[in-house]
Amino acid sequence: MMTRALTLFVAATLLAGCVHTAQKQDAQPGIGSASYRTAEGTGLAHYKLAIGQIAMGATLEVHEPPVYPASVLARCPPQIELPARVIVGTQGNVDEVRMNAPDTQQPFAESVRAAVQHWRYTPLTITRWAADADGTSHPVDSEARPFSLDYVFTFHCEHGRTSVSSGPDATAR
Repeated sequence: MMTRALTLFVAATLLAGCVHTAQKQDAQPGIGSASYRTAEGTGLAHYKLAIGQIAMGATLEVHEPPVYPASVLARCPPQIELPARVIVGTQGNVDEVRMNAPDTQQPFAESVRAAVQHWRYTPLTITRWAADADGTSHPVDSEARPFSLDYVFTFHCEHGRTSVSSGPDATAR
C-alpha cells in the first residue's frame, strides 16, 4: 500500500512540475496582405481637350503596394478598405495622398502614404497637333499637367494561415 501511495505521489509531483514548466504559447500574429485597385465612378473632373489635342501618359510605372502594418498584426482586425486620392505633379511624382481614415485605421493610412509617396507615373502630357498645307500632322506644342487618381487599398489579415480563393464565387483580395 505504501509503495502505491509513493508511486501516486511521485506521479502527481511530476505532473505538477510539468504544469509549472510548460510555457503558454502566445497567439501567433496574423499574416497580413495589402493590395490596391483603381476606384470606379469617382466623379473626377477630366481635362477638356480641344480639337487637335491629345493626352498621353499618366501611366503608373513604379508601384509597390503598401506593407501590412506590423503594429496591428497581433490583433488581426477584419479586412479594411481604405479609399485614397493620389495627386500627381507635372513630373510624374506623387505630390500628395488624400485620405479620410478614422483613428483606428491610422496605421493603414500611414502605410499607404509611405508606399504611394514612392510611386512614379509617366507625366500627363497634352499635345496640340496641326497639319501642314500638304496634310502632314506634327506637334505644335506640348504641356505637362498635374492629375489625380482614386484608389482603394485593401488590407487583409488571417491568424496563422494563408488562404487562396478560386472558382466562380472567389473574390480578389
